[in-house]
Amino acid sequence: MTNLIEARGLAKRFGSTRALEGVSFSVPEGRIVGLIGPNGAGKTTALKAILGLTRFEGELSVLGQDPYRHRHRVMQDVCFIADVAVLPRWMRVRQLLDFMAATHPRFRREVCEQFLSRTDIKRDSRVKELSKGMITQLHLSLVMAVDAKLLVLDEPTLGLDLLMRKQFYDTLLSEYFDGQRTIVVTTHQVEEIEHILTDLLFIDRGRIVLDAAMEDLQERYVQLAVRPDKVEAARALKPIAERAGLGRTQMLFRDVPRETLAGLGDTGVPSVADLFVAIIQGARS
Repeated sequence: MTNLIEARGLAKRFGSTRALEGVSFSVPEGRIVGLIGPNGAGKTTALKAILGLTRFEGELSVLGQDPYRHRHRVMQDVCFIADVAVLPRWMRVRQLLDFMAATHPRFRREVCEQFLSRTDIKRDSRVKELSKGMITQLHLSLVMAVDAKLLVLDEPTLGLDLLMRKQFYDTLLSEYFDGQRTIVVTTHQVEEIEHILTDLLFIDRGRIVLDAAMEDLQERYVQLAVRPDKVEAARALKPIAERAGLGRTQMLFRDVPRETLAGLGDTGVPSVADLFVAIIQGARS
């Protein structure tokens, strides 16, 4: 399997602050990767390095190129949607389509028009006249019409209502992702994307604290709703997290066989959010 992104010892310093502490990871083609971390963890710095927007220490290859030295070449196959839309507010929608058609060799105008036909966006509207939801729809239509190999999303649905967020990810999954393209997404709303992710990268304080495929996580981690009379027996197996629940104590275990836990309560697959909290707290303790 070909890796679209390869990072080895990737580091970035801002004065005395180290935003990235020599992180290493890889992103294969045809995957949907969630880059998850608290504020200030290094997510945006990592994305800027991938997009060629900042210098870095260490080694980084994106589509076989150094993204900072060969940004123009790399960006022919990369698209990006940020949490703050960067579309020129003074331009009309049709002007944006004209601009994309004239400047990007892989922009497919007919595909963009097809996406826009499903929205209420008028071609003569200026960007500044559109709602935030419409701007996101417009941005997504422009990006999905580019035949790119890598799509980077940085909090793409921030500020959108629940319906718009669901529509965004449904469209992304059904219309863009084809098993060949690769998507890297950061978001604080992990519960809304965990069903589409194939891989997880947890980052905290500039370090990668988890790098795993979703199917491996389901094998390694078990959520247990412990029966009241089995709490001490469960604790003896050293859960990585514990919290009070409604009527039962909830515990999270790593690398403990399900058969061992089955007699102590009801087992299940932990959510990405629960796993994130447990691993980040464990990394900081």
